[in-house]
Amino acid sequence: MLDEIKMLRELEARGAAVWRIRLGRWIESASAQTIITVVILINAVILGFETSPDIMATHGTLLRILDKLCLGVFVLEIACKTITFRGLFWRSGWNWFDFLVVAIALLPGTGVWAVLRSLRVLRILRLFTVVPQLRKVVAAFLHAIPGLSGVMAVMSIFFFTAGVLSTRLFGEAFPAWFGSLARSLYSLFQIMTLESWSMGIVRPVMETFPYAWAFFIPFIIIATFTILNLFIGIIVSTMQELSTLPDPEAPRRDLVDALVRIEADIQALRKQFEAEPPSRP
Repeated sequence: MLDEIKMLRELEARGAAVWRIRLGRWIESASAQTIITVVILINAVILGFETSPDIMATHGTLLRILDKLCLGVFVLEIACKTITFRGLFWRSGWNWFDFLVVAIALLPGTGVWAVLRSLRVLRILRLFTVVPQLRKVVAAFLHAIPGLSGVMAVMSIFFFTAGVLSTRLFGEAFPAWFGSLARSLYSLFQIMTLESWSMGIVRPVMETFPYAWAFFIPFIIIATFTILNLFIGIIVSTMQELSTLPDPEAPRRDLVDALVRIEADIQALRKQFEAEPPSRP
């Protein structure tokens, strides 16, 4: 991911227009990002209210107007960034995510696009791109994916083996749960989550096959208490590893604000100098 500060520095190195650099510093400043965060939270509340028929019946027009205003702010933000950074904007995966989320919200509300436009609730996920702490959590999860791939492979092999075995053992007597490999895998997934596994599946099976506990108990121990804990352990270990590294996001906002203040001081001194030129001896 290309950090916004690096993009601003590259603009300066390329000799970009002064107004583009000023616009980039402003859109990435702490005050501008605070405004965007507040708008995202307000939009989340509006989207929640829109799920209530009673509220929409009494305040639907107002909520739709506020929703369009929030969308207008997001469009303006994306427009400012694309105008400022141009090609550099597309180097950041977070910018791609922001653009797609806003683009979905602009789709027509009727016809074949109606289903996609319902995904405008994804605008709430833009908090991941605005709040540095949330970005760190997402980055930790993405960083842990290579380590999780091995665990997922082990879990897939184990699940496939257990699915075939349960289909052969219990499929004839309980076709609704274990009649096919797909049904067996779904039932085993339900058992792994410990959702109604005992009274809902295992005990009825044990009434016909008293030995069934010898299959289900080891399955739960391995799938739920071992493999899932490996998932959690790898993610936690990755987050701890990343927390010990220097955080590149920490000084970003302060640096942008400092640049904006320095620019403002320079402009003030220039205006003062032009208004009161030094007297010649």
